[in-house]
Amino acid sequence: MNQFTSISILSLMLMGGVLTTRAADYFDETTATTVFAFDSVSIPYSQNLRLEMRQPARHAANPVLPRGAPGTPDALGVQFYGSVIRENDKLRMWYIAFDDDTENKVASSRWRAAYAESTDGLNWTKPDLGLVEFHGSKHNNLLQMGGGPWGFVNIKVLKDDADPDPSRRYKMTSHVYFRYQSRLGTLLPFVSADGYIWKPVKEVKSVKAELGKEDLLLPSIHFEPSGGLYQWDGMFYACGQNALNATRPYQGRVTRMYRSPDFVHWLPTQSIGFVREPQHQVLGAGRSLEGEQTHEGISVWNRRNLLLGVVGLWHGAKDWRDISVDLGFVISNDGLNFREPAHEWTFLKRGEDGAWDQGGLLQGQGFENIGDETFIYYGAWDPRHWNEAPPRGGVGIATLPRDRFGDLVVETAGKGPGNYQLPEITSEFTTAAIPVKDTPRFFLNADGLGSEAALKIELLSANETPLPGYSSTIRKSGFQTPVTWQKDAGDLPERIRIRVTFEGRRNTDIRFSALYLKPAQ
Repeated sequence: MNQFTSISILSLMLMGGVLTTRAADYFDETTATTVFAFDSVSIPYSQNLRLEMRQPARHAANPVLPRGAPGTPDALGVQFYGSVIRENDKLRMWYIAFDDDTENKVASSRWRAAYAESTDGLNWTKPDLGLVEFHGSKHNNLLQMGGGPWGFVNIKVLKDDADPDPSRRYKMTSHVYFRYQSRLGTLLPFVSADGYIWKPVKEVKSVKAELGKEDLLLPSIHFEPSGGLYQWDGMFYACGQNALNATRPYQGRVTRMYRSPDFVHWLPTQSIGFVREPQHQVLGAGRSLEGEQTHEGISVWNRRNLLLGVVGLWHGAKDWRDISVDLGFVISNDGLNFREPAHEWTFLKRGEDGAWDQGGLLQGQGFENIGDETFIYYGAWDPRHWNEAPPRGGVGIATLPRDRFGDLVVETAGKGPGNYQLPEITSEFTTAAIPVKDTPRFFLNADGLGSEAALKIELLSANETPLPGYSSTIRKSGFQTPVTWQKDAGDLPERIRIRVTFEGRRNTDIRFSALYLKPAQ
């Protein structure tokens, strides 16, 4: 292991399901401040550059977690409205299992919280947890949830190492139902010491797999609350879907967030986090299925200084049989307001008819950098079969080169023949002011570099005065190429900006993906 990875997680290589170290290990990027190419807040100033987003590829092994055999808890459905979390050398997955017991007339109780794990992110097992009886046996992978046979639609999990109470180290938000004048969705949070045995944050019991109205933590409206779960600025956020009126009217489903300071008491007010542009055209009463909408909130990847997110892109119609769902990509710098780096851009398209993920995709909260790749875990649901219950679901992986969601490249549109050729201008960008603590080390994620294609990186003061000794020219491609200076980065001001210039005769080969500021150890 080299000098830059002494506290990093090991990069992994998939070889027969066994973890092995690579020749070049990587640090965990979630511990760094990241400037992504597609982040227009972190990179507000640029010239002669163009953003190109990347669409991930489906892994050949999909679905990596398929449905179970007949008679098992997930025989009819593996619904990845769930989460994946890394713990040391293991990846842990929480998902929704839907059984094939058609004799059970309480449909909600057939949707249960289940668990799987992996050592490589690709090969998953459903361990025998021995916690919950199913069909007369406890030999299954169901989680013990407390309070009775809850009917779960959606669950999200995070590990909160900062909680001083070890019994609350794991936190889960779930979408359960309650009865008012109709069957409505609501939030029910759980806590756990180990991720296997859970209890609700307040003493409640299920009523036929649903929640009593007297036990609601949120207002008695229909809210599907578990698209995402994250912490930001000292608060917990449950991110989900709701179609009720807002201060400004929108068409159909929009992304909303409720917040809590302690994970127990949830404040009654909420914020609208993301609305697609077509939703500003309200179609009117009785047309809630129609139009372009968001679907089921935002599953987030907390990257320390910003949130990356995957959201459902609902393609509406008058009837369920004509509805489909793709996945979009969003970003937030303040934990509240999400935006698309590319307008109405499809991050991952639903599968073709006949594929395991046909018709519609689900955003699970599972993002992992493994070796040279980024894994984005996702699920499947075909909304065209809303009124029936065919076998459905599974967990798939979409892959990108490590942390390369999008790139800045040199714009060449003005260099062609004709009367309107642009003069030679520098291709460069300058970041917003970045707070600096603990003398960070700098790393570059870029491709296409070489003897005739380089990135010049300069540190500036907050008012853009160059800092003497802090200029470096990088000619080596890589996912975490170290940036070295003429002097030790020990006397930086409290806030800096970074200027990056695309240099060389072949600078059009360069693809800038990200720059990392990793705190000193």
